[in-house]
Amino acid sequence: MNHKWNYQPITPEQAETSQILAQELGISPILGQLLVQRGITKAADAKKFFRPQLPDLHDPFLMKDMDIAVERLNRAMGKKERILIYGDYDVDGTTAVALVYKFIQQFYSNIDYYIPDRYNEGYGISKQGVDYASETGVGLIIVLDCGIKAVEEITYAKEKGIDFIICDHHVPDDILPPAVAILNAKRLDNTYPYTHLSGCGVGFKFMQAFAINNGIEFHHLIPLLDLVAVSIASDIVPIMGENRILAYHGLKQLNSNPSVGMKAIIDVCGLSEKEITVSDIVFKIGPRINASGRIQNGKEAVDLLTEKDFSAALEKAGQINQYNETRKDLDKSMTEEANNIVANLEGLSERRSIVLYNEEWHKGVIGIVASRLTEVYYRPAVVLTRTDDMATGSARSVSGFDVYKAIEYCRDLLENFGGHTYAAGLSMKVENVEVFTRRFEEYVSQHILPEQTSAVINIDAEIDFRDITSKFFNDLKKFNPFGPDNIKPIFCTHHVYDYGTSKVVGRDQEHIKLELVDNKSNNVMNGIAFGQSSHVRYIKTKRSFDICYTIEENTHKRGEVQLQIEDIKPIE
Repeated sequence: MNHKWNYQPITPEQAETSQILAQELGISPILGQLLVQRGITKAADAKKFFRPQLPDLHDPFLMKDMDIAVERLNRAMGKKERILIYGDYDVDGTTAVALVYKFIQQFYSNIDYYIPDRYNEGYGISKQGVDYASETGVGLIIVLDCGIKAVEEITYAKEKGIDFIICDHHVPDDILPPAVAILNAKRLDNTYPYTHLSGCGVGFKFMQAFAINNGIEFHHLIPLLDLVAVSIASDIVPIMGENRILAYHGLKQLNSNPSVGMKAIIDVCGLSEKEITVSDIVFKIGPRINASGRIQNGKEAVDLLTEKDFSAALEKAGQINQYNETRKDLDKSMTEEANNIVANLEGLSERRSIVLYNEEWHKGVIGIVASRLTEVYYRPAVVLTRTDDMATGSARSVSGFDVYKAIEYCRDLLENFGGHTYAAGLSMKVENVEVFTRRFEEYVSQHILPEQTSAVINIDAEIDFRDITSKFFNDLKKFNPFGPDNIKPIFCTHHVYDYGTSKVVGRDQEHIKLELVDNKSNNVMNGIAFGQSSHVRYIKTKRSFDICYTIEENTHKRGEVQLQIEDIKPIE
């Protein structure tokens, strides 16, 4: 893979600010520069960034309709109404349902939860779900991570005498549903200072407001933060601002005192002896919770996340792990099929987007296949399958491109759509797929930037090995948790050499274990370059080369630094 290295030097003003900041904080100027790149220019803000504090969370009552939502929940509990917690079947939806259900259940018992079936009901609020609520005597539905576009379904519920409180973070349409309260910081009339909460994060703010209103101390909410951290990492929302505080303390909770259900998932993932990071959630915990809704029913994920008995939780986690194995097999075969189709597409090099439709594909895995296509081809991708007489599917995007807007541009062809910048869902009549493919490509090709459609590595700073001291590494760790808007920094070092001990490793000899020196210091740096063994012959010639990398802790030797090499460029 030929990556283009993109290095944007900072301006003289930024350099001056980062020098001052580094001096005030007692850190390396390189780290001062990383802070400035993240929009942090004052020492006080840097301290808040390095040590996120729960008291710095925003007042939940700043959110539009929050007072109405709390008042309606209080009234439901006062009148002993049956309450239904309703949510989407993905990680964000199931963690959100588990969070709100677990918190309210401590004070109130006439409560139930509901996750729609991906195959029979589809995304969001279904009439079937409303009928279930009506048959079981529900007076109030709290819906999480969906509902912002469910005008028809909520009108239907209203006719049956059921009220709705919506907690959502997807982009609303101009017409909002007739709910009692709509908690969504993406509303046009929004008054809340932070707009990037996950669906579970909105649920947490609702419970925070409920707690304040009822004199329940904040520490009762802390055990729920493991769920919020899992939703933030899995739903790919920015890990800055309020999300950073929630993710930071949620990871702390996940590592020190996870809930019974989470502990069971951690055990099943083989993470029990390890410090869990955002990437462990993204690659191990999240996919297992998601697999339940993809393969069977998302309700099983909520059953697990709300379980109080550990042996029962382990059994449920084992079942969900099985679903994940099934999901992996489906994902592998469908991705291979999709790659074959794309490889044979006419004019692929001219296209700026990929739209695939195959009515045989498994609905539960198309979002993953769309993600894989964006990773391989650096194009926004839409993958569609057939459900009854509809083409339904998922869209995923490349860095910096708003796929939701591209889908919105084709809205006259769609029956339904929803989502955010990097991920969206949509459905249309099968006969519209061809026109949609054309129109989607039209929008993407007009709005995407050339660098968004190629393999680019963005380099944060050029450094020498002598800069990588143990203090530097310890200060760098304070930038955790990493994620969107706070991506793990990639460094570049020029003119490095093999120390003479680098070797090819791995089952298929595909990786290189490196020991490197540069010409500025005597430090020998350990590194690992996954999947880059093609460079080993050049490295062994003792000629110099450039590397870009992230700085990691060596998992086998605590406290020792290891470079994870992203790319190697021989010097011609």
